[in-house]
Amino acid sequence: MIRNLLCTVMLGMAVSPLLGQEQTDSISIAGVPDTLYSANKYKVETNTFWNNCFVSVGGGAQIFFSDHNKQLKFGHRLSPALDVAVGKWFTPGLGLRVMYSGLSAKGATQNEAHSNGKPIGDKPWQGYWLKESKFDFFNLHADVMFNFSNLFFGYNEDRVWNCSPYIGLGWGRVWDAPQSKEVTANIGVMNSFRVTDALDINLDVRGMYTHDRFDGEEGGRSGDGLLSVTVGLTYRFKQRGWERSRTLVYHNEQELQALRQALNDMTAENQRLIDMIDSIKPDTIVTTTIIKKIAAGNLVVFKINRSELSNEARVNLGMLAEIIKEADPDAVYTVTGYADAGTGNKKINERLSIERAQAVYDCLTKEFGVNPAQLKMDHKGGVDNMYYNDPRLSRAVITRSE
Repeated sequence: MIRNLLCTVMLGMAVSPLLGQEQTDSISIAGVPDTLYSANKYKVETNTFWNNCFVSVGGGAQIFFSDHNKQLKFGHRLSPALDVAVGKWFTPGLGLRVMYSGLSAKGATQNEAHSNGKPIGDKPWQGYWLKESKFDFFNLHADVMFNFSNLFFGYNEDRVWNCSPYIGLGWGRVWDAPQSKEVTANIGVMNSFRVTDALDINLDVRGMYTHDRFDGEEGGRSGDGLLSVTVGLTYRFKQRGWERSRTLVYHNEQELQALRQALNDMTAENQRLIDMIDSIKPDTIVTTTIIKKIAAGNLVVFKINRSELSNEARVNLGMLAEIIKEADPDAVYTVTGYADAGTGNKKINERLSIERAQAVYDCLTKEFGVNPAQLKMDHKGGVDNMYYNDPRLSRAVITRSE
């Protein structure tokens, strides 16, 4: 009877931390700092060089301004425009792109430069007959871009409209004889409208200014100009966006020392009970209660509108996998995905909760070798704040035993 009581007490003390952990949804590890995200929408983490890169293409119309604008009708001066660009956002408010723009331009000439031979009007202009002109050209320019939406109103990855003025320098060339090569100044506004995480629709309004001889004819103007309006698409490569600024908070050293001392005391008491049991005579009838070891619950949190696991989450899941493999092999754990009902719609949250559960399931089985027979998948879609009235803790996957 005494041995039975001692065995029960000893085993209860040995597994009580595990059973107690099962009441929580996260594993707290002494010595590992907590991560606090800043609520300041103007502070973000910097990214590596290849993050936040993009490519864009667009088409529209452009109008050329030269020495004889008034002598040619507005509609006859319009020509097609093409834009192709690659670029990168270094911060939510500052970016750089390199763009090809051009195709052709139309105007009027009195010295036959790029003339098609068609006269304009029924009388000479200052003693010269004007003729229509058309020439092919390109403008290769680098632009510094400023996202005013993020600079003035703070970073918001779900914002529908972003307004980004820009200014830059370039090199323009006319292909047709008489050819010209000139430095160009460029200024404009890029308006982007979010379609998906990766895709935007763009409205680009841009002006170009260069030397008066660009069109092959020098007159009384200070320079030639071009106004273009294009509509197109931008594709943003991963990694897209920025994380909120983070602060690492470390636990108090005195509290850690107290936890270590409590663990040492429990280990010593456990050894004392083992020694006491070994001293009992073997003819004593022993009845033991066996409590099987199981892993505690685990919470993995995701970024808003994301289902990719961070490195911190993988480390957490790796420790969970070790406990599952060392514990009761018959125990079954449910991997349940959640989304924050306060953001997104029902369809998006349903998809996110499934993808997040699948990401944790794949990490446990494929990366850390957990037996798939011990895991079940479930999802709850969008839910209200589950813990501490904090919506970030609802963008999560919870793994716990049945």
